[in-house]
Amino acid sequence: MTASVARQIVLAARPQGKPQLTDFRLEETQIPTPAPGQLLVEVQYLSLDPYMRGRMDDRKSYATPVKLGDVMTGEAVARVLASHHPGYAEGDIVVAVTGWRTHALSDGIGLYGTALRKLDPAVAPVTTALGVLGMPGFTAYGGLRVIGKPQPGETVGGSRKGGSQSAGRSPRFLGRKRDP
Repeated sequence: MTASVARQIVLAARPQGKPQLTDFRLEETQIPTPAPGQLLVEVQYLSLDPYMRGRMDDRKSYATPVKLGDVMTGEAVARVLASHHPGYAEGDIVVAVTGWRTHALSDGIGLYGTALRKLDPAVAPVTTALGVLGMPGFTAYGGLRVIGKPQPGETVGGSRKGGSQSAGRSPRFLGRKRDP
């Protein structure tokens, strides 16, 4: 692979049960050039989350399915390689929706229509933005607080699937006991 080539994983077929290697295809493309108002990012860490399996199916869901031939969706920690956007500089580390690819263009807008979140490695390891300090952690914390509503004296338990590892840490911050 040369410096001008990017790689991406596209959905090649709808998985029947457990996804197989043949359900995906590795493609090489040119690294894009950012236009005015855009930035080019290079993925450092890609989050692989349980919700992605549902996006591989073509059925009604809370999230739009990935079309066959499209890059698999996903959030990543990425480094800004080039910027023509006033809010970002070369070298910034951001959380961006890049999909399963090595390089992506961004207009500076991330999930939920907000600006890409800049990360400071001095505050927390950048990988935490894809876990406990990111979407999985927020989902676990929100589910615990809004849906679970634990009360003083109750014990909170759960499995390690679907972000509950993050939820398992939350009860002590709420003054509740945690199931060991």
